[in-house]
Amino acid sequence: MGKHIQTMVDHWLIKLLMCSVFILNAQLAHGAKFVNLTFLEWAVPKGAVCLDGSPPAYALDEGIGDGANSWVLFIEGGGWCSSKADCFNRSKIPIGSTLLKSRPFFSGIMDNNQTFNPDFYNWNRVFVMYCDGGSFMADIEKVDPETNVTYRGARIFDAIMDDLLAKGMKNADNALLTGGSAGGLATTLNCDKFRGLLPNAGRVKCVADSGTFLHGENLPGVKYREDYFAHVVKTHELAQRLPTTCTSKMDPALVSKNSRLKIT
Repeated sequence: MGKHIQTMVDHWLIKLLMCSVFILNAQLAHGAKFVNLTFLEWAVPKGAVCLDGSPPAYALDEGIGDGANSWVLFIEGGGWCSSKADCFNRSKIPIGSTLLKSRPFFSGIMDNNQTFNPDFYNWNRVFVMYCDGGSFMADIEKVDPETNVTYRGARIFDAIMDDLLAKGMKNADNALLTGGSAGGLATTLNCDKFRGLLPNAGRVKCVADSGTFLHGENLPGVKYREDYFAHVVKTHELAQRLPTTCTSKMDPALVSKNSRLKIT
């Protein structure tokens, strides 16, 4: 019986793998592609570095035609680190070091095929690599002497924005900042800053995908989530860096969860 079940599992795994390969080949044939990374070595002396000290990085596929002056920036997700040990461990894997990252695959909102991505296919499309574990908000001057980990996500975000502005984003007619999970939270927390960088743009929007975490008093796991984000705030010293319009009304741990939607 056990052998029969294992055979069935293997069969479905093979079918799933074949389906995934087929979908990937179809995307590659119709425009989706891997895009090389741009590393900002010049930003390292300014202290804009990932947890492990590696430089900020992003991937850019340049816009064409009537999309040449429009920009969409997608911030990579990847959760958060909530303690010194957690951030040290993260610094040894791709979500804590750009030197360990692979080229991103541009599909979905990043796709350059008009059929699959009719709204943004010919815009300048940027994939922002996530490597600080704090949604690009921390700016701690000193490197942790025990772990050699650096918490400077805010400087990473600023460096990437400066580089993109110099490459033409300062002339944007339209600009969209978006991201998923930790990238979604980073989108919300950096939206006002992003809008301020583009005073002459006709439209500047921010769309956070899966970046809101409900604080419902009767929802399962609410205490765990509250404690978790409290540790994130403490580890990255975010209490003074979160919006004062929010922290004046609620605990910083709740602000870092993006919004407090009270459900009773």
